[in-house]
Amino acid sequence: MGRPGPQKHAHAARLAEVLAVPYISMGTLVRQELSPASSLYKKIANSVNEGKLVPEDIIFGLLTKRLEEGYNKGETGFILDGIPRTHMQAEILDEIVDIDLVLNFKCADNCLMKRRFGGDICPHCGQLFDVSRTASTDCNPSLGSCTWPSQVQHAAVLGLEDSRMERMRAYAEQTKLLEEYYRKQHKLMELKTSARPGETWQGLVAALHLQHLDASPTPHKLTV
Repeated sequence: MGRPGPQKHAHAARLAEVLAVPYISMGTLVRQELSPASSLYKKIANSVNEGKLVPEDIIFGLLTKRLEEGYNKGETGFILDGIPRTHMQAEILDEIVDIDLVLNFKCADNCLMKRRFGGDICPHCGQLFDVSRTASTDCNPSLGSCTWPSQVQHAAVLGLEDSRMERMRAYAEQTKLLEEYYRKQHKLMELKTSARPGETWQGLVAALHLQHLDASPTPHKLTV
């Protein structure tokens, strides 16, 4: 688990490789059902189109099915990513399977903002631009051929920043109870992330005492 921004998905997948266990992404399980051939297609599509969360009965139904399939194949462990997101989901998850350890990727706000910004869309022309290049009103974002006045461009960027910060604050409130839930169970391990993926990976390996395994970063670049 972790706030938006930390490269938890890439590190979780890599950790699964090192431990030789399956990597189970809740997002992937849901996307696999976004096919007209799936009996859940309409329910999931309706939720997505209405901007709502996918119903928890569907979420846990998909997860239970995947875990049962793994058990029948002889799988003895897994890395779970994307769930739980709330205290209630954590309680439901505990009724389904035993969780041994919860890794909580922590990222400082300045690190988080630096990672999240850098690929936004101008609401006026649709051009991709880099928010990190808008330190002042005198500095225009890289908006390519956008003809909107710099003041308007900068206002749009500030709006994006405010929106992102508000979502981060809401996420922090939402996950506070979740963190405390696992902390009381003595299952929570917090890991500070770095702007450099390699440093975060090495910190993860050290925290889990996996130096004896072939846990060096893969040649390809880790991405969010």
